[in-house]
Amino acid sequence: MENTVIEEYSTLLDKLPLLKKEIQKVIVGQEEAVEEVLITLLAGGHCLLEGVPGLAKTLMVQTLAKAMDLQFKRIQFTPDLMPGDILGTEILEEDHSTGKRFFQFNRGPIFSNLVLADEINRTPPKTQAALLEAMQEKKVTYAGNIHILPDPFLIIATQNPIEQSGTYPLPEAQMDRFLLYIKLGYPNEREELEVLERTTGSAHEELQAVFSGLEIKKLQELTRQVHLDADLMQKINLLVRETRPDTSKVQLVKNYVEWGAGPRAGQALILCAKARALIKGRFSITPEDIKVLAFPVLRHRLALHFRAEAEKVNGDQIIQEIINAVAIG
Repeated sequence: MENTVIEEYSTLLDKLPLLKKEIQKVIVGQEEAVEEVLITLLAGGHCLLEGVPGLAKTLMVQTLAKAMDLQFKRIQFTPDLMPGDILGTEILEEDHSTGKRFFQFNRGPIFSNLVLADEINRTPPKTQAALLEAMQEKKVTYAGNIHILPDPFLIIATQNPIEQSGTYPLPEAQMDRFLLYIKLGYPNEREELEVLERTTGSAHEELQAVFSGLEIKKLQELTRQVHLDADLMQKINLLVRETRPDTSKVQLVKNYVEWGAGPRAGQALILCAKARALIKGRFSITPEDIKVLAFPVLRHRLALHFRAEAEKVNGDQIIQEIINAVAIG
């Protein structure tokens, strides 16, 4: 990357650690998950957060919104939620000066920079599908009219992996629209003790907005300029192709994968690796970026046979075998 480009964006890059610090004022631990959410933001995509209740998934997204000067909306997904509750509806209005009536489109909560789709798997597929166009094309079509969404635009969805009663699995097409599938684990003993201390007292941290929407857009532009070596590009291509059972040389893939990732996975891995490099203060992707991000990029893009569940083989085990086979570095 040219020095003039680096100098132009140096002030913004210096503020990236400040954004992490602001988030850590409220969120204890979960450093990997926070970093992956920031990667999603810089890469210009959307992410799915999965974790058991009480791991501060919703609080993490709310904190991210407060640490940036972005418009934020939260949508609680329920079984009776309708597409219009997300996208908006047309209502009949009257021009009092002329007496003429006309339809006015009232924008729904999707028209925000940062949208929290809370417990997304609690609403039926018809309503889940209302997000597809917005996630892919950053626009909404209603009654034949196109409405452009704000820029930057980020959807962070959450779901609970253990409570399946009254839930609807996300369709494969919807899952593929998520850049990253982020899994949250339990905090360690020290972190959990700190959570107890922070949340049961009277003190409250005041968050400062670190970035504006325009600055986020500039960082997203810079992310795409991060260097990717031709050899690593080839490795990423091989990595994605090895997820497909018809052509893969990895035995776990042949045994347990019904179908693998499409080209969108390669695009996601490249963009996310570029974003991670930027967050780490580098302007070139390393093999480590690819190995770390292969899991959240690929785990929701592998469809496993029922045999995999029966024999307790999960997607992350298969991805690790693919990484070993491709020998990324």
